[in-house]
Amino acid sequence: MKPIAVYLHTPFCPTKCGYCDFNSYAMDGDIVPRTVEAIGEEIARSPWRGRPAKTIFFGGGTPTFLAAEQLEFLLNQVREVHPPVEGCEITSEANPGTVDQAKFGAMVQVGFNRVSLGAQSFVPEDLIRLGRVHSSGDVGAAVSAARRAGFGNLNLDLMFALPGQNLARWKKNLDFALALKPDHLSLYGLTIEYNTRFNRLNRRGMLDLPAEDVQVEMYEAAMDLCAAAGLEHYEISNFAKPGRECQHNLCYWRNEEYAAYGPGAVGFVNGTRFTNLKHPERYSEAVENQQPLWCESEQVTPEIVQIERVMMGLRLEEGVGIPESDTLASLLATGWMERVGEKVRLTRTGKSFHSEIVARLI
Repeated sequence: MKPIAVYLHTPFCPTKCGYCDFNSYAMDGDIVPRTVEAIGEEIARSPWRGRPAKTIFFGGGTPTFLAAEQLEFLLNQVREVHPPVEGCEITSEANPGTVDQAKFGAMVQVGFNRVSLGAQSFVPEDLIRLGRVHSSGDVGAAVSAARRAGFGNLNLDLMFALPGQNLARWKKNLDFALALKPDHLSLYGLTIEYNTRFNRLNRRGMLDLPAEDVQVEMYEAAMDLCAAAGLEHYEISNFAKPGRECQHNLCYWRNEEYAAYGPGAVGFVNGTRFTNLKHPERYSEAVENQQPLWCESEQVTPEIVQIERVMMGLRLEEGVGIPESDTLASLLATGWMERVGEKVRLTRTGKSFHSEIVARLI
């Protein structure tokens, strides 16, 4: 059977951050073990049983909100249904405030080999505004604990264009992150999503967001500092040491198939994209009663596949093949795109205009 990427969604968080529109809930109590059991049962009933896992990714929410024993149970369920290929990348996201060396050690022992820490910022004021539960010092402590526990592949998430942030403060953030010598950095500009506290604050004029030209300067500074630190810019928002690119996310960017389990998990298998029921209670009840789990599904047409292939492929430094057209010729003439063999890719300048370029192409 053809290997497949596997995603598992854990929906629980210590708090709901003000910028977050992911399917996450600040919940505790009986619903947590109930949901864990339900996810395990969903995996056990998988219609894709037997397809080997080429990558496994625990996202959220905050997977490390769960106990180490719960993470082990879920990973074992995945491995039973999707036997990992040799060298399978097995990642868990983690909040620096929900981990210690004991938990990291237990995770390494059961098979996790990559960890992605949601640092977001090293500036205390930023963390307070974002609603994060960890302190700036927790990030360094978590990195040290992960390394001592045996994680040889570590990512840090950082955000820029935050309220009140300027270029100097962003560079300071990057300096802190790079000093920790991560294998991978994911750097995301803040997006104001509709169903968030930040959107409500922004509509009232209560968020002091950097101007667009300052955001571009922040992004360009990130490209320069990461290059100087030996991290290759292999995707618009992602930088890695050679060989440490996130294999799971590359499956998304290359428009490949991925199975998905858990409340609100989104998958794409056999030409169908689906989303599970989102609320943990509704999801758990549906699993327990053997009811349908998908709240949304669509058959992805060849036209949609082509659009997504261009949209996602242009995020990658490797580029994507695009048929010749007057539109493509005009974009190449602007200097926003360039040819690399039989493919085209975004230039340094073009990376700041990805959405506009895709809109013109499709």
